[in-house]
Amino acid sequence: MGLPEHHLTSGERVVHSFHPHWKRLIMPFLALILVIVASSAAFYFIPVNYQYVHIAWIAVAVVSMVALLLWSFIPYLRWKTTSYTLTTHRFNISTGILSKSDDDIPLTKVNSVSSDQTFLERLLGCGTLVVESASDKGEINLRDIPKIQAVRAELFSLVEDVADGDVDGR
Repeated sequence: MGLPEHHLTSGERVVHSFHPHWKRLIMPFLALILVIVASSAAFYFIPVNYQYVHIAWIAVAVVSMVALLLWSFIPYLRWKTTSYTLTTHRFNISTGILSKSDDDIPLTKVNSVSSDQTFLERLLGCGTLVVESASDKGEINLRDIPKIQAVRAELFSLVEDVADGDVDGR
């Protein structure tokens, strides 16, 4: 997960690497349960003596597989292939299932770091990290960051260290 060692620059080290919060997997998990229950009920209630029983079973199986793919498997892959990596020089955001997109925010370009949390997010320990940078994108909102306060404090500390010229304790 995160940046491989060969993608780091000289003197750069990974401070923290993580996926979005697990709460993103709640709806795909519920969809998985719903599809299993619905398809099981459909298989059970299709009469065995029905003339086209095999075609009905195949139709239920195909619809179930498509639903599982769209509502459970793809959201899981999106979660699994999204990673955030905080290094001593940059904040990397990597996304993508088949094609990959990497965004790097140099810590020297970060103007401010803040976080937002709803009541439920406070209970779960996650939230939205808002990073304002001096780039074309300006303000970047990263939703469902786990351990939001720790990540925010680490990012802010690294930004301050870079601003003071104190990278890696030098």
